[in-house]
Amino acid sequence: MSEPGAPISSSTLEYYHPLPLPQRLPPRQRYWVHALLLLLTCFTTLVVGARMQFNFQNNLPRFIDTGGHIPYFPVEWALAHPTRLYLGIPFAGTLLLILLAHEMGHYLLCRYYGVWATLPFFIPAPSLIGTLGAVIRIKAPIRSRKALFDIGIAGPIAGFVVAVGTLAAAMTLSKPYLHGTGPSDVELGFPQIFYLVQSALRQLMPHATASVLPLSRVYLHPMAVAAWVGMYATALNLLPSGQLDGGHIVYALAPGAHRVVSWLTVAALIGLGFFAHRLDPMNYSWWFWAGIVTVMNVVTYRVRQAPDQPSLPRDRSILALLAALMLAVTITVSPFRIA
Repeated sequence: MSEPGAPISSSTLEYYHPLPLPQRLPPRQRYWVHALLLLLTCFTTLVVGARMQFNFQNNLPRFIDTGGHIPYFPVEWALAHPTRLYLGIPFAGTLLLILLAHEMGHYLLCRYYGVWATLPFFIPAPSLIGTLGAVIRIKAPIRSRKALFDIGIAGPIAGFVVAVGTLAAAMTLSKPYLHGTGPSDVELGFPQIFYLVQSALRQLMPHATASVLPLSRVYLHPMAVAAWVGMYATALNLLPSGQLDGGHIVYALAPGAHRVVSWLTVAALIGLGFFAHRLDPMNYSWWFWAGIVTVMNVVTYRVRQAPDQPSLPRDRSILALLAALMLAVTITVSPFRIA
C-alpha cells in the first residue's frame, strides 16, 4: 500500500482496479508501406550515389549541377544508361546501413521495454543526398525514465558506431585531389570525428593518402560522404531539445530542466547560425534548424515523455556523458559551404 501523497505506481493501479484492465492490441504493421518507401529511397540514393562515384572515378568535382530538371539529382543522366545505377551502390548501401542502424537501435530497445513502435520509415527525396533520413513511430506511452533514456540514446550510439567504421574504411579508399579537379558546388565542413579517425588511421596506415594529406586535399570516397551524412544526422538528433533523441535524454535525466534546456538549445542554434553565416553568407542551415526546433518546442510544450518516478539509475550518467561527447565530435559550425 502506498503512503499518502506517494506517486501511484503501476502495481498500485492494479490494487485500485481489481478487475483486469483491457489490453489494447498492437497496431498492425503496414509492411508494404515500409517496403515501398525503402525501395524508393534505394532508387533516389542510388541516383545521387552513381553520379558521385562517377565524379570520383573521373576526378570531377563531387557535387556539380548536371543541368537536369532537378538540380543535383541527375535522374535523367542515370536512367539514360540504367547500368550507371550500379555505381551508386557504395554510397547508397553505406548511407542506408547507417540510417537503418540508428532506427533499429530505437526499435529494438522499444521491443525490449515492451513499447509499441513501427519499423523504420525511410524518406526518399530528390535531393543532394537522395533522402531525408528515416524515422520510427512510437505508438505507446513510455513507462519509465530509464526506458525513455535507453530508447533515446540507443539510436545515436548504433548509428555512430556504424558511421565511424564505414568512415575508417572509406578513408583508405580515398585519393588525393588533383589540381585540375576544380571546386565542388558544395564543400563539406568536417566535424572533429573526421580528424580523430584520420589520426587513428595515421597510426595504423602511415602511408595512406588520408593519413599523409590534410583533409582539404583528400578526395573522399563516396562512402565517406555517406558517413559524413550519418555524422550530421547524429549531431542533429542529439540536440538536447523537444522530441529529438537529445531531448529524450535530457528529459530522462531531469524532467524539470527539459523545457529550459530546449529553449537554450534554440538560442545556441541561432548563435551558431551567426558564426556559420560569417564563414559563408549563403549558409542559413542553423537558423533553419533553430526554426524547426522552435516549432517542436511549441507543439510539445505540455507533453510528458515519461513518468517522473522512479528516478533514472545513476549508471546512466556515464552514457549521458557519451551522448554529449558524440554531439561534440559530430557537430560543426559550418557543415557545408555553397560555392
